[in-house]
Amino acid sequence: MKIKKIVLSVLFLSTLSLIAACGSGASAASDQVIIYTNADDEPVQVMEKILDENGYKNQYKLQSFGTSELGGKLLAEGKNIEADLVTMSTFYLTSAQNKQKMFQDLKLPMTPLAKTASFTAPFTVQEGTIFYNTKVLKDENLTVPTSLKDLAKPEYKGHISISDIKQSSTAWLLFQALIDHYGESEAKTILKDIYENTGDHLESSGSGPIKKVRLGEVAIGFGLRHQAVKDKADGLPIDYIEPSEGTYTLTESLAVVDKGDKTNPTAEKMIQLILEKGRQELLEIYPSEIYQGEHADQAKIAKMPKVFPKDLTAELLKEHQGLVE
Repeated sequence: MKIKKIVLSVLFLSTLSLIAACGSGASAASDQVIIYTNADDEPVQVMEKILDENGYKNQYKLQSFGTSELGGKLLAEGKNIEADLVTMSTFYLTSAQNKQKMFQDLKLPMTPLAKTASFTAPFTVQEGTIFYNTKVLKDENLTVPTSLKDLAKPEYKGHISISDIKQSSTAWLLFQALIDHYGESEAKTILKDIYENTGDHLESSGSGPIKKVRLGEVAIGFGLRHQAVKDKADGLPIDYIEPSEGTYTLTESLAVVDKGDKTNPTAEKMIQLILEKGRQELLEIYPSEIYQGEHADQAKIAKMPKVFPKDLTAELLKEHQGLVE
């Protein structure tokens, strides 16, 4: 009987320990900051490095999405979204805030150079440009295009890759430049010819065109400028030009989802840390100064950076997507 009581006591204590452990695990999991991002691999790696090296390893869960997919989730789910912290194209954050009032105001550790909404923390600047494979261009006896309008020329048919504006905000930089420079009517004609030249090389990702150009599947692409700059610096047969229309830009920002009493307070601390510790490293990838006191490599900065004259919103993106229906 004594042995039986001892066994029962041990089993009881073991059960309590297991319950406590499970409860502790559930609590730890619920305390994790859920991060949703549309960012490319490079800034994601910077974020993870900064968080891991400064006490937040295993305290967050990061999930990557395409821009249109994450934008759709923000607009549809609002405050009910699983994420605590979001990194996203600023125009999508603006539209989501206007529709859902879903982000909390932030206290930034640095002062932005441009006027910034109170709920956004500018993170990176995306630039669009033309790049090309120098070897393929020579082998195919093609000239280097000097403008975005040149991409519509018949000589480039089958030799161009761009991203799909319905899936990638990078493509919108091409549309913005053409619309701003030539007007919607002429831009629509130019885009029709560019799409015909692109054919099967229309990519779902903003990084898709540079990958095809690297592999030599096509000679020319339009995509993210910083990727071409890096490839050239790394010794790949890649070069780039600044289109005569200028280099158009989009900002990406960080934001905290306002869930009232359930808002995760660690999310804003992570944003402050990413900006304080990560901006210098991000500047080496995206050479555009965003905050006071920053200094980008002048040799890498675009000579004619431009911003579309209208406020960028998800609604304006949808309007421009209609040009290629």
